Amino acid sequence: MKFSLNRESLLKPLLLVSGAVERKSTLPILGNILFDINGSLLTLTATDLELEMVAHTDIDNHGEDGKITIPARKLLDICKSLPENSLLNFNAADDSVKLSSGRSKYSLSTLAADDFPNIEEWKGDVEFKLLKSEFLRLIESTHFSMANQDVRYYLNGMSIESEGNEIRSVATDGHRLAICKISNESLVLPARQVIVPRKGILEIIRLLAPVDEEVQVYLGSNHIRIIDTEFSFTSKLVDGRFPDYRRVLPRNGDKIFVTDKEQLRQVLSRASILSNEKFKGVRLNFLNSLLKITANNPEQEQAEEELEIEFPYEELEIGFNVSYVLDVLNAIKDDKVKFTLADANSSVVIEGADTGEALYVVMPMRL
Repeated sequence: MKFSLNRESLLKPLLLVSGAVERKSTLPILGNILFDINGSLLTLTATDLELEMVAHTDIDNHGEDGKITIPARKLLDICKSLPENSLLNFNAADDSVKLSSGRSKYSLSTLAADDFPNIEEWKGDVEFKLLKSEFLRLIESTHFSMANQDVRYYLNGMSIESEGNEIRSVATDGHRLAICKISNESLVLPARQVIVPRKGILEIIRLLAPVDEEVQVYLGSNHIRIIDTEFSFTSKLVDGRFPDYRRVLPRNGDKIFVTDKEQLRQVLSRASILSNEKFKGVRLNFLNSLLKITANNPEQEQAEEELEIEFPYEELEIGFNVSYVLDVLNAIKDDKVKFTLADANSSVVIEGADTGEALYVVMPMRL
């Protein structure tokens, strides 16, 4: 089995699929990429049994059709280090593949293509098209609120929901909640909720560019699939029930405070330098025309910041994990942010003052 192609033609699909390669697998074949040649089309497939990435490229010339699996990391490193526009020649025989380019020659061991796992064929029961920029915004607005290695495994992912002309993303780790929704008048979707695992979400962020090109999204009973002109991405879903977040949305907020997002982000960032490294707590003191922010740590060091505000309510003191609030401020695109508060023991609702596309709930901390 012989084929050749330009380095650039191989490098792009190789980089696309490499995100799904299992780094520390007990199954050696999961460290390999499946090369499948059919006519002048080369299809590359990588999987870790949870995710599957498929990308395509054209080859210049070939002998016969066939399949081999090649070690992903080694091949990627070789391709990256070869000069631009090199011609790569592959010659597979027995248990190895010989790769030559100019005066460079490499021999890599291969594994049988028949042993390469394939995510079973399935049909999506909900499908829709969305601009890449919109889908990326939907996920980037909420992904930081996903749990990481929580025993409540269904929190280690993101809920993607469809209903009518709306698509929502929801993530929570039990201490904070992030919701983003996108409406599109051309959509007519059934009510559906799936939980995409954390690794799948991070891979989608890596794959999507903020451009106005459409991608096709399929939701099935066990999988989500995204199909683009350059790649096909499939992820298994988390089997579990996502909590009913609507029940925890605070309804009793009667104090609204609007301020410049960048100013608030800067004072909180500075105060966080002297907060406790483990708990990251800061105290926010809302006075009529002043917001006082204080943080201290076990070394008895203290930071104090002040911000002029309009707060025509009773004075209020409330503690937060400053990292949670900064994550929200970094995700909001508006210039001004709106906080809806009730009392020192109630969660705060944070949203952009203009768009209202995304909504964030952060629980208070006792300090």
